[in-house]
Amino acid sequence: MPDEMELQELRIHERMSKIDRKIIVMSGKGGVGKSTVTVNLANALLEKGFKVGVLDTDIHGPNIAKMFGCEGAILGSNEDGSSIVPVSPMPNLKVVSLSFALTNPDQAIIFRGPMKISVIKQFLADVEWGTLDYLLIDSPPGTGDEQLAVCQTIPDMTGSVIVTTPQKVSVLDVRRSITFSRQLGVDIIGLVENMSYLVCPDCGKHIPIFGKDGGKNVCEEMDVHFLGAVPMELGLQQDEDEGVNWIVANPNSESAKAFMGIADYIHANTKVVHTPYVPKLSSCSPSSCASCTANCPSKGSSGVHEDEE
Repeated sequence: MPDEMELQELRIHERMSKIDRKIIVMSGKGGVGKSTVTVNLANALLEKGFKVGVLDTDIHGPNIAKMFGCEGAILGSNEDGSSIVPVSPMPNLKVVSLSFALTNPDQAIIFRGPMKISVIKQFLADVEWGTLDYLLIDSPPGTGDEQLAVCQTIPDMTGSVIVTTPQKVSVLDVRRSITFSRQLGVDIIGLVENMSYLVCPDCGKHIPIFGKDGGKNVCEEMDVHFLGAVPMELGLQQDEDEGVNWIVANPNSESAKAFMGIADYIHANTKVVHTPYVPKLSSCSPSSCASCTANCPSKGSSGVHEDEE
């Protein structure tokens, strides 16, 4: 008889098999704008007609809901309570964040590692993601529990998008994220240099307030594709605070064009892979197999459990 962990693994595989590309956005450094990249990349993909899901795994500081303009929304459930229904702030977008479960926005989320892993696995297994072209996973800084839970749990991970800013302190930490992805066997789609420069609102001059070419240099040194430089622009921060879609509101801005270009590259250079589920069950019962859709060795060629024949 399969235990709850095995059944959860099966549910995760079934949910994820309906999603073409699963991408984690990560960085070893905090404050580099991972959520900004996640949200604007999602909006860029939506503009291109794709169906997108966003999972916020920054358990202690979930900000994705605010940036999508759906702060205060509540996760729903289907009629029998077996699935969680994500928040949909706009057509073709599904968002899941622990912030949707908080009654007080000032509430501190005090979880140890095992609890964080449990929440992430529940979101992957029990959320009714449906059929999506992309699932973007926003992660907290570092290479810890949250990133491990995502990369070791999601089957057929498409890869990671790593975010840095140009300064040396950020680049030092982001090198660890590159190593992390490689150690876990997660393909690195590329690196985004966020806050690459400030666009002067008066003259349009590029002002490299955090230094120059830090992202490009680490890409050359560690053989990672450079996805592009995203500038700082006046108004972007305010739009994010107010939940305004920057890509739609400012399509001619340098940052919007950068995100659209990054979305084009990702779609053209990643593949859709769905590996058939291979259960790890050592034995099953006929009652379990009655509702199981896996190609389990315990079933005969007719698809009926051998004990039932």
